[in-house]
Amino acid sequence: MVEVVKSFHIVFVTAWFAGLFYLPRIFVNLAMERHEIARARLLGMAERLFRFMSVLGVLAIGLGLWLWFGFGFSGGWLHAKTVLVAGLAGYHFYCGVILERFKKGVEQRSHRWFRVFNEVPLIVLTAVVFLVELKPF
Repeated sequence: MVEVVKSFHIVFVTAWFAGLFYLPRIFVNLAMERHEIARARLLGMAERLFRFMSVLGVLAIGLGLWLWFGFGFSGGWLHAKTVLVAGLAGYHFYCGVILERFKKGVEQRSHRWFRVFNEVPLIVLTAVVFLVELKPF
C-alpha cells in the first residue's frame, strides 16, 4: 500500500510543480502585455490554472502527510523537507495574491521581477529531491 500512496504522491507533486512553473510564466507575459483582449485571455488561463494546481497541491501535501504519519516515515531530512514544502505552499498562496492584483489592475512589478520569481520552485524542488534521495540527516 505504501508504494501506491508514494506513487500517487509523486504524480501529484509533479503536476503541482508543473503549475508552479507555468503560472509565474503567465505572470511574466501579463507584466509585458498591454492589449486588453490578450490580457483577459492570460488572466483566464491563470485563474483556471491556479484553481487546478490548488487541488493538485492539496492532494500532494495530503498524500505526503499520509506517508509521514500513516506509514511512519521519519528522519531529520523529512523535517527539512516539510519546511521547504510549507514555504512552497506559501509561494503558491502568494501566487494567488499576485493573480488577484493582476485582476484588479494594480500589479506593477516588471517582467524581469517575475522571471526571477519564476525560479523559486526550481530551487525548492532541487533541494527537496536531494533531501529525499540522500537523506543526509
